[in-house]
Amino acid sequence: MSKALEWYEIPARFLSEKGVIRLREPPGADIPDLRRRLRDDEYGKPFLFDDGASRRLHFNLRYVQSQIDLQSPDRLAFAYTRKMMGFLLLLPQPRHVVIVGLGGGSLTRYCHRHLPQTQLTTLEIDEEVIAFGEWFQLPPQDSRMRIVHADAVEWFARTQERADVVLIDGCDHNGTVGALCEEAFYRNLQSRLQRDAIVVVNLLGPATRVNELQQMLGEVFGAVMSVEVRGLGNRVVFACNAPQQAPDWLAIRERAERLSREHELDLPALSRQLQYSYRDRRPRQR
Repeated sequence: MSKALEWYEIPARFLSEKGVIRLREPPGADIPDLRRRLRDDEYGKPFLFDDGASRRLHFNLRYVQSQIDLQSPDRLAFAYTRKMMGFLLLLPQPRHVVIVGLGGGSLTRYCHRHLPQTQLTTLEIDEEVIAFGEWFQLPPQDSRMRIVHADAVEWFARTQERADVVLIDGCDHNGTVGALCEEAFYRNLQSRLQRDAIVVVNLLGPATRVNELQQMLGEVFGAVMSVEVRGLGNRVVFACNAPQQAPDWLAIRERAERLSREHELDLPALSRQLQYSYRDRRPRQR
């Protein structure tokens, strides 16, 4: 990316919005043309709405990619991200969490704050998205937390690292990104997991396609659980790597009550949803 790019602020009133729009363009950019392209949904790059109380990352005007409340930056604004943190019920103290898809950094910020002993790796394929991180109060990178500009498919193919939890949140205007829907990707990812790892996937798209993807995840990993996100069309699927036995649901419910005192998440309700949806696809032993 060229270092000549600079930040532009355009008043958002031409879109009947409060505050300003922020975007990155070369010096001397044609502001009237940028307004037109934004209004006509032809801009084609990430941009930011900032009204002073919150910031929203967009790839187009129809969908909000990520949102931060500037008074409570670590709070998870979207219900599906709160559901994705349900991995804590199964693995409350992971050593290494890999997050696929940075967006505005909601999951990265939350895990950094609430899992202080966990190593965090966030993979983001779009360098433009990474550039917007400075507006979303991302924690500084250090030996525990890093943001990697990489294609997740390629990264998992070459890394020698092992993950305890993988959170996959890669969507575009058509739903879950195609590369993150391929069985070959998950077969390869599985070889980079610790034995008892959890893979959490935010699925978005037509119901038939989402059902097919959940079935495929069950075939790859052996056992799956899922929760629907009301009003958004998301389904969050939890896949258990090489499960040896069914989860201890009594212990999970007790853990949910305890963790709810530490997290702003409705974990007791989520534990019931996961138990209800649990499907074990391993061959039955005779």
